[in-house]
Amino acid sequence: MSAPAPASASGTSSTPHERLVDAVPLSRRSVAVLSLASLAGLMMLVWPLLLQVPDGARVDPPFLFLALLPVVVAVVLAEVTEGGLDARVLALLGVLSAVNAVTRAISPGISGVELVFFLLIIGGRVMGPGFGFALGCTSLFASALVTAGVGPWLPYQMLTAAWVGMGAGLLPRRVRGRAEIALLVAYAVVAAYLFGALMNLSGWPFLLGVAVPGYESDLSYVPGAPILENLQRFGIYTLLTSTGGWDTMRAITNAVAIVVLGPAVLAVLRRANRRATVTGTVTSG
Repeated sequence: MSAPAPASASGTSSTPHERLVDAVPLSRRSVAVLSLASLAGLMMLVWPLLLQVPDGARVDPPFLFLALLPVVVAVVLAEVTEGGLDARVLALLGVLSAVNAVTRAISPGISGVELVFFLLIIGGRVMGPGFGFALGCTSLFASALVTAGVGPWLPYQMLTAAWVGMGAGLLPRRVRGRAEIALLVAYAVVAAYLFGALMNLSGWPFLLGVAVPGYESDLSYVPGAPILENLQRFGIYTLLTSTGGWDTMRAITNAVAIVVLGPAVLAVLRRANRRATVTGTVTSG
């Protein structure tokens, strides 16, 4: 068997078969825990739609879920990083989380203009789904401390942002160049709308007397109503209050940032990835 090809001065392999290793490798058990935790988190978001209660019954906020969700996130983070994080990977995670926190603090925050998802998507793309999940959690937690945004919504924000980072790490890895930027832009737009919808769903069932100017019907959640009826109410509520404003501006912000800054940041993070992880080289025998 031939010896591995030597690395060039820039730290990249001279063979085209180089494959960057995920910064936070996931074992089969970690994938199982992550999948179960994600399913549990999703159920904590959609459970009001599945309730069967008498007409007129009141559904109170799930204080038990608010207590359990941070525990679920902590367990997943502990499992994902079970093998121990390399000091360089940990430092990179800390730097990106801090940059995201500062970026969110200085973003205008007007009509959804925010840049926190840009680095989250790029980081997950380059460093892998495990790193993306961890970065989503730590970024939103750090930014909440900086912006005084700690509240019952924070665990949902952390979990949903973690899904965004993890999803970016699961995109096809072989795509490069302009096709990669186009792929990331499309993902960023979809993620912006999904994040907004999921965050709306976390609070909408507990809002009473939801009324939107120009729309006559009550858009409040109806406990025990058929799931399609409540989904229709929620869809209209989200469309009128969030999709056309906050979510669309978030999608535009993400897309523009990726087109303008994406290629340069991808190159920087890939160099950091090579130095922070082991780089494998495929050789012929």
